[in-house]
Amino acid sequence: MTEDTSSRRGLLLINTGPGKGKTTAALGTALRAFGCGMRVLFLQFLKGSWHYGELDAIGALGPDFVIKQLGRGFVKVGGAETDPEDIRLVQEAWEEARAAILSGEWDLVVLDEINYAISYGMLDPELVAEALRQRPEMVHVILTGRNAHPTLVELADTVTEMREVKHAYQKGILAQRGIEY
Repeated sequence: MTEDTSSRRGLLLINTGPGKGKTTAALGTALRAFGCGMRVLFLQFLKGSWHYGELDAIGALGPDFVIKQLGRGFVKVGGAETDPEDIRLVQEAWEEARAAILSGEWDLVVLDEINYAISYGMLDPELVAEALRQRPEMVHVILTGRNAHPTLVELADTVTEMREVKHAYQKGILAQRGIEY
């Protein structure tokens, strides 16, 4: 089968919604891209205080699949509760993400939890949209997190909304290592 390369271009994908699986789906796509010889950068905007299994797995893959935690973990938001340090870290994370996207060095850049940073008022969605519009033609980007901003949804090629149907915690079952973290 011959691939038609005339319609190939970098895609913008969004994984959003209230259900589980947004980051996990992005990790699956990133692993697929890496398996196809692509260079992958996975930037986690808010995660940073917990150790997740994917950090060790990706760390073993070498320099063409990099994951970085750029936050301190869960953030408090709203009025005086938002810690200026968290806002500073999000701004720094965005500068790193923007530079990575525009550099063309990476084939896929995942901006994990960026939708939260935007919906919490820590990052201007128009700055993100502007960089996404300027990215090199073959750079793919995935945005994750609940409450994807309408501007970014409009810009995206594919938007998937995760919806919770049932969750183990409703039965009192705690998060399971290796499955949920």
